Amino acid sequence: MSEHKFVHVVLLPSAGVGHLAPFLRLAASLTTHGVQVTVITPHPTVSLAESQTLSHFFTSFPKITQKHLNLLPVDHKQSSNADDPFFHHIQVIRQSSSLLLPLLSSLSPPASALVTDMSLVAAVIPITQVLNLPNYVFFTSSAKMLALFLSYHTIFGSKHTSDLGRSEVIKIPGLEPIPKSWIPPPLLQDKDNLFKISFFEDGKKMTDSSGILVNTSEGFEQETLRKLKEGEVVEGLPTVLAVGPLPPCNLGRCVPLAWLEGQPARSVVYVSFGSRMGMSREQIREVGDGLVRSGSRFIWVVKEKRVDVEDDEDLDQVLGDELMDRVRMKGQVLRWSNQVDILSSPAVGAFVSHCGWNSVIEAFWYGVPILAWPQHGDQKINAEIVERIGIGTWEKSWGCGGELLVNGAKIAERIRYVMENEAFKLQGMRIRDEARKGEGVCGDWNRGLIALCDMLKA
Repeated sequence: MSEHKFVHVVLLPSAGVGHLAPFLRLAASLTTHGVQVTVITPHPTVSLAESQTLSHFFTSFPKITQKHLNLLPVDHKQSSNADDPFFHHIQVIRQSSSLLLPLLSSLSPPASALVTDMSLVAAVIPITQVLNLPNYVFFTSSAKMLALFLSYHTIFGSKHTSDLGRSEVIKIPGLEPIPKSWIPPPLLQDKDNLFKISFFEDGKKMTDSSGILVNTSEGFEQETLRKLKEGEVVEGLPTVLAVGPLPPCNLGRCVPLAWLEGQPARSVVYVSFGSRMGMSREQIREVGDGLVRSGSRFIWVVKEKRVDVEDDEDLDQVLGDELMDRVRMKGQVLRWSNQVDILSSPAVGAFVSHCGWNSVIEAFWYGVPILAWPQHGDQKINAEIVERIGIGTWEKSWGCGGELLVNGAKIAERIRYVMENEAFKLQGMRIRDEARKGEGVCGDWNRGLIALCDMLKA
């Protein structure tokens, strides 16, 4: 990028830490290329975790500017997913998108481009078209999920999902068929829902964007990226840039690392199912039993409710006194952790994960083998990528999102399998080295970011 060309990029993330975290990593990475960055954050946030993440980020990166998008008052009667706080919050952000016009117009210096979250595309692109402002879409999941996102409206069109017949797979142009069981259930419902409507509208509108950024790399998803770039999935796509794996930000947040630092190398299992969904109390207790039975040391993040501010019950009550006593003999049980701090520790030998894409990328970055246990959304597709790459295993018989109650003995057996698997360890180191190539001038995500900056300069 020319030293004399000033570029000011504005980022607009959506609701949930799963969408927010990669945007903040993109913001930090852009600053290393001499780009001025402003992040527009919807206010209020949907969770305490979001609020705390933002506070720590802007303290750690004072050169990055924060602007609030103050959301319009909520009409709960108009929300088709009022029972899901995250979907509901995204809907409120979409409904408040008209407020972006004066906000973007008032920025000084003027914005060179807007980078919009994938869930806000249909609402925001018409606004940036009025301003004649380039609008890039940041897709915060895998390239394979992007292929489904882009082609969903062409596969289903105006049809009901039942009209596709009894086929057990979804056929995406140019790619291997995806089992229906891997598709987020709301997308297969005949009845409209917010997720389905958004998926349809945003995927269709994506072709009107200036470019699509994906938090993945050629090393992870080479074939899917090639098919996307060559127009085999959807014709007429703008430029698709792989800008991942975006390096984690060091936000200086505190976690109980003293215990972890005292453990032998690769002796600790880290267990977390993300910030998005909770798990039933019965299943939580089976997870605890499995961890104890596995014989491994562990750090376990327990989440029972959808929104973190609702997780206010004492952990002794959630687990029960007897199980809590057993757990404390071998590990640490927490309500929240800074995942990057834990995965980066040499003591961690395996990660029991829901396979949210951020968690997968972080495990790749640190070379930690994964025991995949998808819970919702894109996580089955992500789990398949983990298994195909060879850095972990997916126990498909366990179901998804509480479909089945998996007992502690089975959980213990699979934890031991992953902890003892030398092939996973070796592949983890190879994947880690591949991911770190991005830290060099010729690395994957640097190439993607440099190409983005060149496009902005043109």
